[in-house]
Amino acid sequence: MALEQAIFRRSELLLGDEAMSRIAEKRVIIFGVGGVGSWCAESLVRSGIKHLTIVDSDRVCITNINRQLMATSKTVGQVKVEALKERLLSINPSAEITALQQIFTAETAESFELGTYDYIIDAIDSLKDKALLILMATSLPSLRGDKRGAQFFSSMGAALKLDPTRIKTAEFWKVQGDPLARALRNRFKRDKVFPKRKFQCVYSDELLENKGTPPDEGEVPSVFNKPQTNGTLAHITAIFGFMLAGLVIQDICHQTEM
Repeated sequence: MALEQAIFRRSELLLGDEAMSRIAEKRVIIFGVGGVGSWCAESLVRSGIKHLTIVDSDRVCITNINRQLMATSKTVGQVKVEALKERLLSINPSAEITALQQIFTAETAESFELGTYDYIIDAIDSLKDKALLILMATSLPSLRGDKRGAQFFSSMGAALKLDPTRIKTAEFWKVQGDPLARALRNRFKRDKVFPKRKFQCVYSDELLENKGTPPDEGEVPSVFNKPQTNGTLAHITAIFGFMLAGLVIQDICHQTEM
């Protein structure tokens, strides 16, 4: 306990004892711990979150190094969630980090028991799976007994961005200039199935074009064989992740003040 008190002394100085106690009690789950989700996870743990579940099915590859927190030349080939868990526990050894090498899909969705979390964070790339998580997370009861239901925050696309000053937050239906948000809205309209409640997103209205060319086949791992591989930079993905973490911590603090 003395170690934890020392680690979070500066945070407690700003937020106060009650807020720090509430932060330590909350249960958070992050889907996708790549360029956005990995930084979000670190920021949450450094802010005092102790109960964190991280979900991602991939392993670290060399093309992750330019933007993902736990990706280094030494962790290439490791399971992403395990590499990130090791990093997070080195920050706070008392944290309870659950690492799930899984993917959120229609087949696996129920296994995550979303209703048991206080905060659900979406950093998923896949349009289909992202849409499903949005629908499920916003369909959860707004209250669980005498407690609030899970709060949901989502990251829109962080690729093809350079200007950090254009990153912002908005309610999903008010996000402008983001192709991923547009694709999600079109999907909901097409299927005539919509999120049950409003939720905040992190996004940027900047959209650049790739200036480089993908490497020749066999030069770099198969990530470049996937459709729609776009350039991404660490300072952008990190800010997206930090802003998601900030939404969580800010919400907890606001609840403390009520």
